[in-house]
Amino acid sequence: MIVWLNGTHGAGKTTTGALVRQLIPDSRVFDAEKVGETLMDITPGLPWTGNFQDWPPWRPLVVETARHVLDYTGGTLVIPMTVLVEQYWREISSGLAQHAIPVRHFVLHADQDTLRGRIAGDTVLGPDSPFRLQYLEPYAEAAATWLHAEAEVVDTTHLTPGQTAQRIAEAVQNRANGPSGGPPDQGVGST
Repeated sequence: MIVWLNGTHGAGKTTTGALVRQLIPDSRVFDAEKVGETLMDITPGLPWTGNFQDWPPWRPLVVETARHVLDYTGGTLVIPMTVLVEQYWREISSGLAQHAIPVRHFVLHADQDTLRGRIAGDTVLGPDSPFRLQYLEPYAEAAATWLHAEAEVVDTTHLTPGQTAQRIAEAVQNRANGPSGGPPDQGVGST
């Protein structure tokens, strides 16, 4: 199984992913950004598009890497990765479905003011990272047009990363212990 944590920068995906891994037995975190970094290391470089997700090899390589890791280890892969382009999400999710890999897709949501505040206080990329700020509008557009309809939304505006991780782990474990099939659980969080 894959637990995919989506959402824009500042929503808490990386921190929450590490905590979810601790709460779901036999799980590992797979940082799909490393696949992009590998592609960025090719010399001479691939034609730059501004985002490694735009490179056609990235999406199938993420699918194949996840598949091979799950074939090797079993269990659950937690993938904290922003994907805001609907076509790219469709390629990844259909690729995983072709390998019969179940996916729980969560979007960590926060209101724009909260996101801006988190980005302003970012200690990893530094305060007010232009890289992170540039994704606020594309996230808002994706959330309004397709993303929230494709995932279980967890509003992190007033939650700690620990509370967010607990909600996700409980949702995953409740589904694993309950009836199979049907639409994703609703009510994990509010938008």
